Parts: sequence; structure tokens; C-alpha cells
Amino acid sequence: MVSAQMLIWLDNSILNVAMATMADPVAGLGAGSGDLAWIAGSYSLVFAGTLFAGGALADRFGPRTTLVAGLVVFAAASAAGAYAATPAHLIIARGLMGAGSGLLMPATLSIIVQCTAPAQRTRAIAIWGSASGLGVAIGPAAGGALLSHFWWGSVFLVNIPIVAGCLAGIAAAVPAVPAGGRRRLDLPGLLLSVLGFGGVVYGVIELGRQAPWTSPRVLVPILAGLGLVAAFLVGQLRSTAPSFDPRLFTRRRFAAGNIVLLLAFMALSGQLFFAAFYLQGPRGLTPSAAGGVMVAAAAGIVLGSLSAPTAVRLTSARWTTAGGVLASGVTYAAYPWFDQRTPLAVIVVMLFVQGFGMGILGTPVTVAMMADVPTRLTGAGSAVGSATRQLGSALGVAVAGSVLAAVYRRELAPVLPSVSEEMRERALTSVEAARSVGVPALSEAADRAFLTAMSAAAVVTALLAAAGFAAAVAGLSARERPPSRAERRSTPAG
Repeated sequence: MVSAQMLIWLDNSILNVAMATMADPVAGLGAGSGDLAWIAGSYSLVFAGTLFAGGALADRFGPRTTLVAGLVVFAAASAAGAYAATPAHLIIARGLMGAGSGLLMPATLSIIVQCTAPAQRTRAIAIWGSASGLGVAIGPAAGGALLSHFWWGSVFLVNIPIVAGCLAGIAAAVPAVPAGGRRRLDLPGLLLSVLGFGGVVYGVIELGRQAPWTSPRVLVPILAGLGLVAAFLVGQLRSTAPSFDPRLFTRRRFAAGNIVLLLAFMALSGQLFFAAFYLQGPRGLTPSAAGGVMVAAAAGIVLGSLSAPTAVRLTSARWTTAGGVLASGVTYAAYPWFDQRTPLAVIVVMLFVQGFGMGILGTPVTVAMMADVPTRLTGAGSAVGSATRQLGSALGVAVAGSVLAAVYRRELAPVLPSVSEEMRERALTSVEAARSVGVPALSEAADRAFLTAMSAAAVVTALLAAAGFAAAVAGLSARERPPSRAERRSTPAG
């Protein structure tokens, strides 16, 4: 179960190191900024949308069956992604990988809860939760090592032997856990949520492709997406057995906790998106060296997670959460001062502090928001928190990628009239494409344009973190009464 859970986080963190290579038109796919945003975001978007379906399928068919299905889907999609011929093919494969993760994640926790003795359950769940830090730690180093010896697709093929090991372990050690009940699978709701949030993300990404806010390419998908999300919420409110119960958000700490998670993960995913290009671009590191540097963030996450209980005892869940968001936000605000000569030691320290801040806020914000959820809805509330993290990741990459692309194009435009039309089009795609042209002056101009664009994106991520800090301070201070027995009976099970 720990290995299956680790796989989810390993795949996301290993991708960050491979982004710059995928953008290279020679060594990679020649993916533009919009393509890269979708390669990263399609996984999180589909993952968030299928989490609720994964829980319902585990209840209907049993978690062991759902886990095996999720692993098989994940492995097949990883193989397809490794040999993708175009960015569009890879985007589809990444979305299917997200669907596999959405099936397997709820099943892993369900199996642990049902297959461990009560005296060992808390420890088992803690070990299961630590798998996220382990996956984040292994991903950058493994990705850098693979890219130093193999082609970019190898970062996806590495998932297949891990899946094989998980399947062998399931066959040998995991019993056939009984299904929890005949819970209805809400396919229309699933489709509405994925299409709705997908429309919003698509519109934001199009904004980064030099499309103004008033362009139909931006407004139509965003407005249509918001309309589909609204229809999804109305449908869930009217359902007698909703897969997602919006009434949970009437509880202040639950609502505030999810807002904090959304903003914190938007900021984090946006920062990781441009940091990977910075390290391998203007900073000139190899994929292996960049992966080694980014391990500092994973080390911070692990130490922050371990420090969270002590921090909560010394202060409170409210101030531990707020402090974690603030610490990460300070590191995002430092990026406008980074350039080609910034010492690696400074970057490593910043990444460590960033990871520590994100690690220390995870447990207290979850505890604070779940304290107001009726006992019978703890599973549904937990699924909402997991979906919020993934949705934040998708939106964060879309927003940061759009800002990065728009400012990069604006800054590079003044030097482009001196080159041919073909070079101009290639250079505007990405900074990696500009370097591949082989004109030193153009490469230097692209690096300068990227640093300016990175500064703008960093300001956006810092503002997102500041908003998350404000939400933690204002919302997590509420001490609502626990739900009464009557309320627990009258609230839909979800």
C-alpha cells in the first residue's frame, strides 16, 4: 500500500525535472509553454475528478479490485506516455495516469484501515502518509539520473516495475477485502466536474498564448467551465447520495482549510513549474544536478511533516498552518532576485524552507478542517481535501505557466526582428527552443526574457501564498460546535 501511494507522488515530482527536456525540440517533444502546462495539469485535473469515483468503486467492488484496476491503468498509461510522439499524445496519457491514481489512492487507505489491528492502525496510517514525502524525495534524483543516461520517456517507464512489484505484493499479502456497500457511481457528476474545471484551466492557459482576456478563446472556455461547475454543485445539492456534498463547506474551518490547501498548492505547483526551467536553463545545471538540488525541497517536506505535531502543541493548528504557508511564500518572493550567478547554496536553502513550510502545514490544516466534519462523513471530507490539492496543482501550473509565457514573449519580442521568421516562431515557443536555434545572442536574450518572466510568475505565487496565510489566520480560528447526533443522521452520507 505504501509503494502504491508513493507511486502517485513519485510520478509528479519526477516530471518536474523532465519538463525542460520535453520542451527541447531536439532531445524532447518541442512542447510549448501551453503544452507543458497541460502535461502537468491534465494528471492533477483528472486525478481530482476521479477521486470520488474511486471511492464509490471501492465501496461497490471492493478496494482490492479497485486498487489492481488503478495500478493496471497507471502502468498502461505510463507506457503510452513514454513513447508519445507529440505533446497531445502525452497530455492524453498523463490524464489516463491521473485516472489510475484516482482509482488506487482511496483503495490503499481503505485496505490499510480494514487489514490492520486497531492498536497498529494509527502507526500504519502515519507510515502510509509518509509515502508522499518519500515519493517527492526520490522523484527529482531518479528523474535526473534517468535523463542523464536515457531519453525523456524513461521517466515514465520507471513506473512499470514499481507497479509490477505492487501487483506481486497484492497477490501475496493482501486479502480480498469485502465491498463496503452498493454505493451509486455518479458518472454525470464526475463528467461535469472534470469538464468544468478543465474548461477553466484551458481558458487560463490560452491567456498565456497571447490571447487577451476579451478573446473568445479565453472567455468561452472559462465561462462554460464555471457554468458546468455550477451545474455540478447544484446536482450534488439535490442528490440524496452525493459523491461530493457542498454542504460540508457551510462549516467555517472545513471551508477555510480547503481554501488554504487550494492556494498553497497553487503556489507550490506554480513555483516548481518555473524552478525546473530556471535550474536547467539560465542556471545551466544538468538534469541530474537539477534533480539533486530539488531534493532539498523533499527533505524540507519530510522534516516539516515530522515537526508538525510538536509545532501544534507549542502553538496551535491555526498558527502552525499559517506559519507554514508564510514560510513557503517568503521563498517564492525571493525568486525575482535570482539570476545566472545566484549561488546554489542559496537556492538549496530556499527550496528546503519552501518544502518545510509545505510539510508542516499538511497535518494541522487537515486536523482543523476535519474536526468540523460529521463522523460518518470523514471519508467524504478526506476525499474533498485530496481533490482540492490536485485541483490546486492543476490551476497553479496553468496560472504560472500563462504568466511565464506571456511575459517571456513580451520581453523577447524586441530582439526578434533581426532573425528569420522560422527562428522567430521557434524562439517564441520556449526558452529551450530559442537556445536550440544556435544563435548565441538569441540564447542570451531568451535567458534574460525568461528571468523577467520568472520574476512575474514568482510574484503571482507569492501573492497566492499570502492569500493562503490570510485564509488560515481568519478561517481556522473558528471553534464551531461539533455536529449533533441529529445533524449526523440528517446529513447525506456522500
